[in-house]
Amino acid sequence: MLATTAAISDSAAGLPLLTQVAATQPALTKAWADSAYRTTVIEGAAALGIDVEVVTRDPATKGFTPLPRRWVAERTLSWLMLRRRLVRDYEALPTHSAAMIHIAMIDLMARRLTGENTPTWRGT
Repeated sequence: MLATTAAISDSAAGLPLLTQVAATQPALTKAWADSAYRTTVIEGAAALGIDVEVVTRDPATKGFTPLPRRWVAERTLSWLMLRRRLVRDYEALPTHSAAMIHIAMIDLMARRLTGENTPTWRGT
């Protein structure tokens, strides 16, 4: 995981993220990305041995259509938004945000392992 300030674009942070992932997960060979990732990220990933597939929307499709593999990221973000501290930008440093994301995901995994329900902001 790589947490950056909002001033850094996806395409600028993409190659450092893939470099970090390639160093820690050498078995990784495939990654999916949205159209924000430019040619330099795809070429840099290829040099690391990672095939980056850009998930694009079919221009002929009208209305809402879930994009393949993209829903996984959207679903994960919705799980994170159940944590009040991550809904707003309360953290001053990206490392603090990364720590809060780790805590939220640990909580999610622990609840799944123990069979507890995840509390929601809806009160259900």
